Amino acid sequence: MIDRPRYLHHLEQWRDKPVIKVVTGVRRCGKSTLLELFGNRLTAAGVPRDHIISINLERLENEPLLDYHRLHESIVSRCQGKGMHYVMLDEIQNVPNFQKVLDSLQTRRNIDLYVTGSNATLLSGTLATLISGRYVEIPVMPLSFAEYRSAAPEGESAERTWSRYIHDGSFPATTEFAGDDMLIHDYLEGILNTILIKDVSQRLGSARTGTVEAVTRFMFDNIGNLTAAKTISDTMASAGTRVSAPSVANLLEALCSAFILYPAQRYDVKGKRLLKQERKYYAVDMGLRRILTSGRVRDTGRILENIVFLELKRRAGTVYVGQGAGGEIDFVTNGADGPAYYQVAQSVRNPKTLGRELSSFRGIDDNYPKTLITLDDERPTSHNGIQQVYALEWLMQR
Repeated sequence: MIDRPRYLHHLEQWRDKPVIKVVTGVRRCGKSTLLELFGNRLTAAGVPRDHIISINLERLENEPLLDYHRLHESIVSRCQGKGMHYVMLDEIQNVPNFQKVLDSLQTRRNIDLYVTGSNATLLSGTLATLISGRYVEIPVMPLSFAEYRSAAPEGESAERTWSRYIHDGSFPATTEFAGDDMLIHDYLEGILNTILIKDVSQRLGSARTGTVEAVTRFMFDNIGNLTAAKTISDTMASAGTRVSAPSVANLLEALCSAFILYPAQRYDVKGKRLLKQERKYYAVDMGLRRILTSGRVRDTGRILENIVFLELKRRAGTVYVGQGAGGEIDFVTNGADGPAYYQVAQSVRNPKTLGRELSSFRGIDDNYPKTLITLDDERPTSHNGIQQVYALEWLMQR
């Protein structure tokens, strides 16, 4: 199993705290494995194995437990001994009325509760009302480049690992299929179909799978472009696919809820406020994008931008698209230490390109970090306080 140190650290921080740990993320991104890794840590720390109760609610043998009364009774009956019991419930949204189970279990002092789900609606509606203030969300993504690199063959160059990363994608299981394009294609296609049918089409009810796929393909093909529902509707209509703007808006919300797309709002750097115009959207995985856009991996600059966005989400949580006096800034984060600004380019060896990328930072007169991330394999360079870094080295920072 590939180590997920960042997420394990979060789980360790919240261990034995009286809140439900809700682990969310796209299907097959490693949520179940993460809980298994955490269970191994608990065992290594001296927790008895019978005090770790793990139930995968997608497995056929656990079908009787899809009745929430039976699930509750089964868990309570196994938590009778002394000491803390660690209950881990995989894909809890498969249980109708699961909220009642969580609400009841969370009140018991001898239960530390962890659940996973593949849809953001898990934390909406009734659940949010029932456990308001009593849960913490731990968002999980497929492998970062650093995690993917840790599973690379010994002696493989970072550049070769990067080529596989942007071609095969970052789902953990793809590391086991390395070198077999057919297996990887079939595996990713299966994930994509499951998400689009089970997590999007069925949720929307009236949405046809063909329309869902067409909108997803359009969004994957336009990662990093400012978009609005009306613009998408008009563009798709001109290409022969008719879907109304309200339907596009509903589909975008569903795709984001299924964690297959991530939105980035625009942020006025000078006015320190969010802008309500178009957003940018980024794909959860480059392998899925390649499968749906007919094997396209040549737009390396946009792929790099997408991967940097995902990495910033891992590190900082919320990521914005900046709007400053010098134009658009690719990304802005706003952490406890203040904002940080990032510009992403495939290469800036051409002086005109370098000048254009640096000009985006013009007008930002604070002293917070400003970073230019490129695929130019050169030593870190400073341009009047703006740090230029090699993307692969930056991505491998833990």
